[in-house]
Amino acid sequence: MEQLWAPWRLAYVEKKPPPVAGDDCFICNALAQSDDRENLVAARRPRAVVMLNKFPYNNGHLLVAPLAHKARLDELDDDELLGLQHALREFIAVIERAMKPEGFNVGLNLGKVAGAGLPGHLHWHIVPRWNGDTNFMPVLADVRVIVQSLDALYELLQRELTP
Repeated sequence: MEQLWAPWRLAYVEKKPPPVAGDDCFICNALAQSDDRENLVAARRPRAVVMLNKFPYNNGHLLVAPLAHKARLDELDDDELLGLQHALREFIAVIERAMKPEGFNVGLNLGKVAGAGLPGHLHWHIVPRWNGDTNFMPVLADVRVIVQSLDALYELLQRELTP
């Protein structure tokens, strides 16, 4: 029997739930830093930030979040809401060009009970999908097989964003 190892997932599984306050928000912390690559920031837009998901569900899994630490949709002003939708549209197109997925899951988990891992800072998930990308591993072993490193994804996105 062959074993597949995903040791980077242990950090997520063992991690304490993040607080709601902005001080320990990984999105706010990344925005406050200047090293975008180190903090998995793919792009900064006037009203949004696009980040690689450190614990992806699939290759190319991105997070799109407002720059401001806001937990609810009704806290966003019209410019923020529109800016987030523009970032979602832009990065779906970037992933389509770079990775050629056959579809996407795009979603927002509102509140902890709805699955929000960071309930204090809204963020949308963009998850590219390919026919046959689901297999027996999550069902039998509670393991996802991700075939692309975060470094490779970051480089791919940066090449697509460079004119």
